[in-house]
Amino acid sequence: MRKISKVLPLAAAALAGGLVAAQAQARTITLKTADGDPAGTATLTETPNGVMIAAELKNLSPGWHGFHIHETGQCSPGFFAAGGHFAPDGNVHGYQSPTGAHAGDLPNIHVAEDGTAKVEVLNHRVTMTGTRYALQDDDGSALIVHAKADSYEADPKAGARVACGVIK
Repeated sequence: MRKISKVLPLAAAALAGGLVAAQAQARTITLKTADGDPAGTATLTETPNGVMIAAELKNLSPGWHGFHIHETGQCSPGFFAAGGHFAPDGNVHGYQSPTGAHAGDLPNIHVAEDGTAKVEVLNHRVTMTGTRYALQDDDGSALIVHAKADSYEADPKAGARVACGVIK
């Protein structure tokens, strides 16, 4: 019984230290529409298995939308400064790609009739810092919502970029 009472505080301290480290890697970003209206927020949290993206979105059209991480942390008019999808391995787009999806490919999201959506997805192909898969590198990256659903094939067919948030 005595050994257990000494081990439990050490285990609790180690767990708490891990939680503090994970919280230190969380980053909340603001997304805006192409008109500059608020489109919600997303919190990106480093985990031992990738980055958890938890988003609360608003002011979007109802239905299915493509959702991606793009290669550059800029949201200029039309959001084209965000560049293409984040793909540090150079593979083609899509979950159905035989070479594997881009690191920035995410599942489609569904927006309710009131223009809101809640999203929670773990991307095991990226990190926040420290690797070539880092979202917070020198030029950052961007989280983009597209006008239409992604096809998950080489040609995403997701349409215009309707909301953007910078990850830096």
